Amino acid sequence: MLNSAAGRCFDCESTHSRRDFLRTAGGAALAGAAGPLLMPRAGLFAAPSPESAAETAVGRFYRSLSDEQRKAICLPFDHAQRHKISANWHITEPVIGDDFYSDDQRAMITEIVKGITSDDGYKRLVRQMEEDDGGINFYSVAVFGEPGQGPFQWELTGRHLTMRADGNSVDQAAFGGPIVYGHGEEDPKDNLFHYQTKATNELFRALDEAQAKQALIREAPRESAVPIQGESGSFPGIAVSELSGDQQELVSGTLKTLLAPYREEDVDEVMQILKDSGGVQSLNMAFYRQGDLNDDKVWDIWRIEGPSFVWHFRGAPHVHAYINIGGLREEA
Repeated sequence: MLNSAAGRCFDCESTHSRRDFLRTAGGAALAGAAGPLLMPRAGLFAAPSPESAAETAVGRFYRSLSDEQRKAICLPFDHAQRHKISANWHITEPVIGDDFYSDDQRAMITEIVKGITSDDGYKRLVRQMEEDDGGINFYSVAVFGEPGQGPFQWELTGRHLTMRADGNSVDQAAFGGPIVYGHGEEDPKDNLFHYQTKATNELFRALDEAQAKQALIREAPRESAVPIQGESGSFPGIAVSELSGDQQELVSGTLKTLLAPYREEDVDEVMQILKDSGGVQSLNMAFYRQGDLNDDKVWDIWRIEGPSFVWHFRGAPHVHAYINIGGLREEA
């Protein structure tokens, strides 16, 4: 919850009991790269599979776990924890830097994270974890289900981060379900994801006066309110279908910018889900006066939403972003 008077975000202020010890002990640095961003190939439904690089590493990680480790971090596939989303929580008690894990297991966790990100995305992620909570050693992982024996999902959580790898166990849910990213830096020029706000605001500046009035809203919805609504849903802001062809091209370019941190297979699945629900024209874009840092009319809170797509970005006082594409749905 944002305390606007104090400029504080109480969702981000919890700590972990072993953090001071681990910072003293130190941890392995992360480095590496994944594949480049590509747009979906015509006629294919591309999605991660159990044979994808990250998912193969998940299988090896699972098989390496002892009985004691499995009791602590492995859960049934339909466990409620798999559906929880938050900008700051630990899905299981052990953190990656604990003696609970071996060096080989920590290397496999790093391999999984590399496998679900692009080169640029991975580098940003490493810096974000270091600056927000001392590095990946202070984050936690869980495995739902059993890789190789049915649906499964690997999940990493911690401050300003939820990431998943599931080999498409959740059909047509991009990223395996809702994900979260963020960065605790409050100065926009130093925030790792302010470039995304700059990209969306370029689109806002391309709107004419009437369009801008329709797109700009006073109060933002709750940042974690990102259920999929379907075709009967109510979406804030201006409909992309009402924009000119040139403006719609800007929307497509903005989506490419937003998706750039992620692996090709996840990007392809996002674009296929979007295509199947009406394409870019099915989306709405909204910008919010609330949280305008520096009163510069660069709108720091914005939302892109459609029948199968929600991307909520809260940039004040720092970044929290909640993404749900084809995943968690509105309950009847």
